[in-house]
Amino acid sequence: MRAVVVSDYGPPEQYTVGELPVPEPGPGQLQVRVAAASVNPGDIVIPGGRFRDLAALSFPHVPGNDFAGTVTAIGPGVTGYAEGDEIFGYAAPRAIRPMLGPRPSMSTGTLAEYTVVEAGTPFVAHRPAGLTVEQAAALPTVGLAARALMATAGVRPGERVLVVGATGGVGTTLVPLLAAAGVTVVATATAEDADLVRGLGATEVIGYTGYPEEVDAAFNLTLPSDRLTGVAAAVRSGGRLLTITFPVPEQDWIGRDDVELRFVLDMEGVHGGMREIAEDGLRATIGRRYTLDEGARACVDFERRHTTGKLVVVM
Repeated sequence: MRAVVVSDYGPPEQYTVGELPVPEPGPGQLQVRVAAASVNPGDIVIPGGRFRDLAALSFPHVPGNDFAGTVTAIGPGVTGYAEGDEIFGYAAPRAIRPMLGPRPSMSTGTLAEYTVVEAGTPFVAHRPAGLTVEQAAALPTVGLAARALMATAGVRPGERVLVVGATGGVGTTLVPLLAAAGVTVVATATAEDADLVRGLGATEVIGYTGYPEEVDAAFNLTLPSDRLTGVAAAVRSGGRLLTITFPVPEQDWIGRDDVELRFVLDMEGVHGGMREIAEDGLRATIGRRYTLDEGARACVDFERRHTTGKLVVVM
């Protein structure tokens, strides 16, 4: 099969597209012919070596977490699925098992023609007929993050919130949820992306410096979590600051003890899995599409270019 291949730790410019054996399912697993997959930060960060001491990769490594495709083979002990079923979900590379929760969703990598995933997790589900293949491939990671942020933040109608990183995959999924909840959304974006985020529900669009004052809550979706003093300064006393980026933040890093700081990462599906994402009718913004032959370039673009929404690789 053809796949995006990482041969050693390093930047995405070293990725290639090549031939690898088709993975076979073991007990409790599904083999999937991938129709589409999308690019996420972990596809760059993990092969870049940041977590090699905690979860060392073996090479060749196939990146990719999010996918949509068709079940082509079923391992022993699997129930609830049949060959030909259309499924979608989130499944992390098996090498990072030490970083996952007690109900891990793992795969052989989804930026490939075939992948093997675990069947019995909330992060893999049947794809509803109303959810397109591209949307199903774009949604899993950003949908999980957006649901967890909404559940954790507890926003109330009439509040004013700041979204830092509103044009990314999570931001473009989160902003419509915030707007639907009746809050005023102040979103960071470039001038070129201002109409996009306004169309998603933002009331005010600002640049990446000069944050507003006295917001009730701030959502950091892009800055490293050890660089949040500026974002924290925008939050009123008693307000909330939520972040999804590493390193896991500590309260004294933001210089405020009157702002509630929360690191949001739902690795166990506490706030729902793929079935709930589909039932909620969440939608991802797809910024660019690539063929599998362009899959390595998609990873480079994700890291090096300003992008909006999700980058989807269509097989």
